[in-house]
Amino acid sequence: MRHTISVLVANRFGVLTRVAGLFSGRGYNIDTLNVGPTHDESVSRMTIVVKGDDRVLDQVIKQLNKLVDVLAVQDFREGEYIDRELVLLKVKADEKTRAEILQMCDIFRAKIVDVQPKSLTIEVTGDEGKIAKFIFLMENFGILDLSRTGKIALPRES
Repeated sequence: MRHTISVLVANRFGVLTRVAGLFSGRGYNIDTLNVGPTHDESVSRMTIVVKGDDRVLDQVIKQLNKLVDVLAVQDFREGEYIDRELVLLKVKADEKTRAEILQMCDIFRAKIVDVQPKSLTIEVTGDEGKIAKFIFLMENFGILDLSRTGKIALPRES
């Protein structure tokens, strides 16, 4: 089972190392990790996706709460949050396939961000399902390169 955890941390040197060390020291694998500033310059938000059962999740949350620079930990349950991921994807494209790729980009609300004679670079954002489906469809054209941000998330409540 995959769990999405939001961790607000003090924006200080070494915090990311301590959080990552907590996971590796206990043998927990981070599926995705995204760190960025919040509206408050002194606080950063980490969005961590971890695989494991409820016992693993409980241990992770308890251990995170023990770290000095951790301000708040929130386990996002299904339907309680909004998430997105950004993907940059370079695909093979020639005169025959370019129109079909453009049509799929329109359907998925993706943007062409670079055009080369033999390739297109595409930017697509969305939830995991949308991203997975888009990548699956682009595999037919030949994926040359791919970069993903990892999941970011915010709670639905205000």
